[in-house]
Amino acid sequence: MSAVLSISRILTGLFLLCCGWAPLVGQATTKSADDKSTLSISQAAIGKMLGDYTLKQPDGTAFELKTLRGKPVVISLIYTSCYHICPTTTRHLASVVRKARSALGDDSFVVLTIGFDVDRDKPEVMARFAAEQAVDMGGWYFLSMDSDTMTGLTRDLGFIFKPSAMGFDHLIQASIIDAQGRVYRQVYDMKFSTPMLIEPLKQLVYGKPGTSSVVDHLENRIRLFCTVYDPKTDRYIFDYSMFIGMIIGITTLLAFAWIIFREWRRHDHGK
Repeated sequence: MSAVLSISRILTGLFLLCCGWAPLVGQATTKSADDKSTLSISQAAIGKMLGDYTLKQPDGTAFELKTLRGKPVVISLIYTSCYHICPTTTRHLASVVRKARSALGDDSFVVLTIGFDVDRDKPEVMARFAAEQAVDMGGWYFLSMDSDTMTGLTRDLGFIFKPSAMGFDHLIQASIIDAQGRVYRQVYDMKFSTPMLIEPLKQLVYGKPGTSSVVDHLENRIRLFCTVYDPKTDRYIFDYSMFIGMIIGITTLLAFAWIIFREWRRHDHGK
């Protein structure tokens, strides 16, 4: 009977991992109803504005979220004493971020990894966690926060977690924040597919209004439509063929319009 119960618990844990929920291995979980509620809370955060919270960098200096307004932000909440889920999630996120930066530009968006275990995830611990995951990129910050900030930020992000016997059960979630500071998209699971993160970032980076000139706006629109995912290489490329096809199509339409106009003028003057 105990063997059957153990197998049942393992299968339940695997199911929840696939849904983006991270219980600790071997722990009994009978929260199927809670899973729907958890995802509902997470999705309900989309469109909400983040508060102007102040966090701490590894050197102890203040980091204000409002200073990031103007470009998209990816926020991943972790706890550093996690032995598997959070390190794996962070390393996979780093892999996808490198692909996103290659396609969208090194300075196109910011990434924040924030420790939600406020008693342990101090600035020096976050620095050690970053080093252990081999994350050393510009525009990626590993931050700490106090309990009040944690309460407000997790509420704003729709991030659900709870203490467990060996750490925390939590939603595996990366939140994409738009340039105005609103939650734009939620990405779930330890190893999500590359487009799940990059497509919404591409929309925010290249679809933004109010560019400095008409030329810049046109360039962004071209990049939006011509930056496409290549499943063979698991990377984003700029597909010139689409751009060339657009030029050929426009040229053909203009030529056809000119022929019609010329024939109309000839017929009109021949009367």
